[in-house]
Amino acid sequence: MSNANPTAMESKYKRAKLIIVILVAVVLFLLVVVAAQMATQPSAQSTPAQPAPSESASQPQDEQTQIALRDPDDPMALGDVDAPIVMVQWTDMRCPYCAVFSRDTLPVLVEEYVDTGDVRIEVRDVAFFGDEAPAVAARAAGNQGMFAEYLSAVYEAAPESGHPELAREQLIAVAEQIGVPDIDKFVTDLDDPELLALVKESTTTAQQLGVNSVPFFVVGNQALSGAQPLDVFREFLDTALAEVQ
Repeated sequence: MSNANPTAMESKYKRAKLIIVILVAVVLFLLVVVAAQMATQPSAQSTPAQPAPSESASQPQDEQTQIALRDPDDPMALGDVDAPIVMVQWTDMRCPYCAVFSRDTLPVLVEEYVDTGDVRIEVRDVAFFGDEAPAVAARAAGNQGMFAEYLSAVYEAAPESGHPELAREQLIAVAEQIGVPDIDKFVTDLDDPELLALVKESTTTAQQLGVNSVPFFVVGNQALSGAQPLDVFREFLDTALAEVQ
């Protein structure tokens, strides 16, 4: 016959049950943490570019992914308007990673893909870091056919990290440096409310499309985020070109 105390056995059972519940809770918590970390890891692979939820319910799929404009008069674009593919690039002039892309990767992509007529690049400016003035200045240079040159000059002088403060005097100095033909017009355009409105509209549109970090790139319905290595961009563009050939 057993001499075990029923009360003691019940107490041990409750403790064991409590330990099991705690262990299960810890395991579930760790799973949630791991899943969150995996979801926030940057990826070098392209992922589908999705429109904002408010747009997806009312627009056909082909219209959702048609972000490229192919406007022959777009001063913010590089390359043949009839190029097989268009890469849309979102950029902020105070973004250090945008500067890295501009300095290290863009010149090679222009040489290998844009100058050969295979790719057109359309730039969309955003002001995620709270200052629209640099983007307005680039558009002012664009009014005189020097948007790309202005963007390149600003990024060439950008620091390796942080968001540089670009005072009005600096913006004018960049225009003088790259040889904007009519500096008086450039200075006047810095205060053009229509240019400011266009920058704000571009920023809002980007956020509605789900673009919340820069640099960000879209070709068709595929997207690439960040200043990725050159070979990642080559694979990104080569894959898109193969699909249209």
